[in-house]
Order: sequence, then structure tokens, then C-alpha cells
Amino acid sequence: MTGARGFSPRRLSGILALAMADENDNPFARLASLRDALPEGKAAPPAAPEPPAAAAAKAPARAVVRFQRKGFGGKTVTLVEKLDLPDDALATWLKDAKTALGLGGRVVDGDLVLQGDCRDRLADWLRARGVKKVTVA
Repeated sequence: MTGARGFSPRRLSGILALAMADENDNPFARLASLRDALPEGKAAPPAAPEPPAAAAAKAPARAVVRFQRKGFGGKTVTLVEKLDLPDDALATWLKDAKTALGLGGRVVDGDLVLQGDCRDRLADWLRARGVKKVTVA
């Protein structure tokens, strides 16, 4: 014999018992009442200070974005040339570009090489990063 929605009477009685249980039967309610008795925790560490504007890395003044297929096994890639950044900054820019655009890529001879044809999206991303002149070839 089944009750509402096909539940057996035994199952219905269990559901009703849970629904009608008072707060004293809830173990989490008892824990919440003990919260005030806990000792104070450590204060959150202060936020890191912002680097001064002079120390912040400046964006390069120019970048050339172009599409290439030759030399990559027939795969299409997008090259970013003439950034004139040190190697560690290039690695950071590559990581940020890969994350923002959802692409794979690497640094080759001082150029960023990203998988696929993403010239327009990459040019917009470079402008947003502060590159003043972006040439799409």
C-alpha cells in the first residue's frame, strides 16, 4: 500500500517525523548556541599595500599582432611581436593572455605565440592592458 506520490507509509512517517522535529533535536542548533563560548580567533592579516605607481610595470608602447601558419606544422598561430619586455615579464603576459583568452601558447624568441587565429580578441586584450599602438597584420 502506498501513500501520496507513491511513498510507503513507513517512508511518510519518517518524513513527517523529520518535518515535525523541534530545534532541540537538531545537532547544528545546539552547536550554534555554543558559538559564543568559543575563544576569539586571530585577526585577519592586513591587506598587502599597493605598489607605488613608479614601481608598477609599464605596458609596452607597441605590439604587432599577426597570423602565421608556416613553421608550426601547419597549425595556425597568432604571434605578438615587438613587445620589448624582459623574459619574466613576457612569461607573465603570456600567462595572463592564455587565461583571458582561453588559449594555449608559449614564448618563442621574445615573441608570444598563441594557438589559433585570435588576432582581433588579442588586439583588444592588448589595448586593455595599456599597449598604446597595436598593429594587426
